Amino acid sequence: MPSAALRAALADWTQALQAKGRAAGTVRAYGDDVARYLSFLAGHRGPEGPAAVAALPQADLRAFMAHEQGRGVSARTMARRLSAVKAFTRWLMDREGADATAVLSARAPRYRRKLPRPLSEDGARLVIGAVGDDARADWIAARDVAVATLLYACGLRISEALSLTGAELPLPDTLRIRGKGGRTRIVPVLPAAQAAVARYAALCPFDLAPEGPLFRGARGGPLHARLIQAAMERARARLGLPATATPHALRHSFATHLLSAGGDLRTIQELLGHASLATTQGYTAVDAARLIEVYAAAHPRG
Repeated sequence: MPSAALRAALADWTQALQAKGRAAGTVRAYGDDVARYLSFLAGHRGPEGPAAVAALPQADLRAFMAHEQGRGVSARTMARRLSAVKAFTRWLMDREGADATAVLSARAPRYRRKLPRPLSEDGARLVIGAVGDDARADWIAARDVAVATLLYACGLRISEALSLTGAELPLPDTLRIRGKGGRTRIVPVLPAAQAAVARYAALCPFDLAPEGPLFRGARGGPLHARLIQAAMERARARLGLPATATPHALRHSFATHLLSAGGDLRTIQELLGHASLATTQGYTAVDAARLIEVYAAAHPRG
C-alpha cells in the first residue's frame, strides 16, 4: 500500500483537478490510474514519500508499464495512464521541488486512434425524430428530442447539454459552453434546436428555475445521461441503425457534416471545443473514407 503521505498527495491532486473544472469522469479515471501506479510502486520499491516518487528513474516507470501490459492493458489505456502519471508527477515536482525529468520524458506507447463513427445526414434526422417514440409521456418525448437535437445541431457533448440550466430559457442564438478542461466556447444555436427546447419547456411539468437543471428526470431531478443513451438504443434498434448510433455519434455527425459542407477545420475545432487541432483532423480521415466508399460502390467493375 502507498504511504500515507502519498495517499494524501493523491487526494490533494484530485481535488486540485476538480477545482480547475475537470470533468468528474476524467478526475475519477486519472485518480484510479495514479492509484494503480502508486500501488505498484509500493510493491516494487516499498513505501516512498512524494518527493522520492516524483524523482524516480525511468526504469521504475517502464516496469509499471510492462506490468500493466502483461495484464492485458491496451496501448490506448496505457497511454492514458501514463498521461495521468505525468500530470501527477508534474504536480508533485512543483510542490516538492523534486527533479521529475525522468518520468516526464517517458514516451507513451503508440496506438491507432479510432476514427469517429458519424451517422449519415438521413440517419441523424431519423434517430432524432424517433428518440422519443416510446416515451411514457409527451413531455419526456419532447425532452429526449430536445437533447438529441442539441447534440447534433450544436455539436455538444451529452454532459454539456445536461449541464444547461433554466437560465438559458428561451434558448438564445448563441450558448456559452464550458467543456473539457474548463475550456469555454461560444456555440451558435440553430432555430431547430431553439424550437425543440421551447417545446420541451412548454410541456415540462416542473418549474425550470434559472438556477436549476434545464433537463429533468421523471421525478423532477437532474436528467441522467444513461436515460438518453437508452432512448437512443431503442430508437436505433427500431430503425435498424448500427450500435455506433449513440448520443456521442450525433456530435461526430455535426462535425463530419459541417466538414462535408465546406467548413474549415479551425472553425470546427472551436465549435467542438477541442484543445488540439490534431483531434479535429480525425474528421478529415472520416470524410476521405466516406468518399472512398462512395467511389468503390459507384465504380464500374470490368
